[in-house]
Amino acid sequence: MKNKKVLHIITVSYVINHFFGNQFNYMKKLTGNKYFLGCSPSDEFFKLSEKLNYISFPVEVTRNISPFTDISAIFSIFKFIKKNKIDVVVGHTPKGGMVAMIAAYFAGVENRIYFRHGIIYETRSGFQRYLLKNIDRLSGNLATKVVCVSNCVKSISVKDHLNNPEKNVVLGLGTCSGIDTERNYNPALQDENIIKNLKTTFQIRDTDFVVGYVGRLVKDKGINELIAAWKILEKSQTNIKLLLVGPIENRNKISIESLEEIQKNPNIINTGFVLNSAPYFSLFDVFVLPTFREGFPTVSLEASSMEIPVIITRATGCEESIIENKTGLFIENSAKSIAEKIEIYLNDRNLKTLHGKNGREFVRTNFEETKVWNEIHDKLEY
Repeated sequence: MKNKKVLHIITVSYVINHFFGNQFNYMKKLTGNKYFLGCSPSDEFFKLSEKLNYISFPVEVTRNISPFTDISAIFSIFKFIKKNKIDVVVGHTPKGGMVAMIAAYFAGVENRIYFRHGIIYETRSGFQRYLLKNIDRLSGNLATKVVCVSNCVKSISVKDHLNNPEKNVVLGLGTCSGIDTERNYNPALQDENIIKNLKTTFQIRDTDFVVGYVGRLVKDKGINELIAAWKILEKSQTNIKLLLVGPIENRNKISIESLEEIQKNPNIINTGFVLNSAPYFSLFDVFVLPTFREGFPTVSLEASSMEIPVIITRATGCEESIIENKTGLFIENSAKSIAEKIEIYLNDRNLKTLHGKNGREFVRTNFEETKVWNEIHDKLEY
């Protein structure tokens, strides 16, 4: 069946490019479907709608537990489904998934898909862990299919009885949408003027070795450990820079010591939020993700596609995003381990180049976005 009406629900607009990219344009040509996207309103949310070919549905979906706001969101989504005669509802992340699956279930939508982007309760304890696990379990049980973004997420889903195992789907080797390896994350197509301007803005010299990170600056991403590792490196290395691309968040906040180091250290650069991270990867020599919790790190695929070697922990899904000693290196969640692995690439530039080139080939072969979108069409039927 083609020409379906498909509603996706997310919480915040900055995930749109990572979760979807140009997916709606591609799928519309393939199926004739009409795509709606529900999200907490923002300028970015409305601005991207025309370019990415979705119909905006502003609905306040908080990332925090907020009973009154959540009930209001469920009711709004329910009414939207009924009014627009939606055929497929797709919920992303625990909160987006929960409100979407509840609303779709009561609205009688037969095709209800929950994208489990990670295991949010992994780093929690006590009542909060219990509550978050059962929110995830509720979404999984109400869904007709559950997309686990990695085989590791799928294994935990089965072990923790988050839903009927027969519902679980993994797209290819993992990921939620793949990445644009041929245009946006292609090092050969980056604008040299943009790169030159960025280097000038951040005072990065051609002789500098740049350690890069892209994402939210929060505790769970290992930012405290990364800053501690940086202080170790600075004692023995010169001409090095740490480039942190992403916003500092108050939710799951980093330590005061880390925040002060970022603000005061002239060799640490924080860009804040950026809409398109691709040009920034061109500034990196290595990419580091010392995360404690993940589902499948799309950002590591982006780095590899840009021929940047990846240094990453073995957190959930991360082991599936690189090939050890071929496209990157694994680290422990410690400053010492992070510093030691960065120094390997600092001291062996040929290895850095080799792992970068291997990484691009690995990602092009397995995670090119149109291959993943075809799997979405075949396995999820939208």
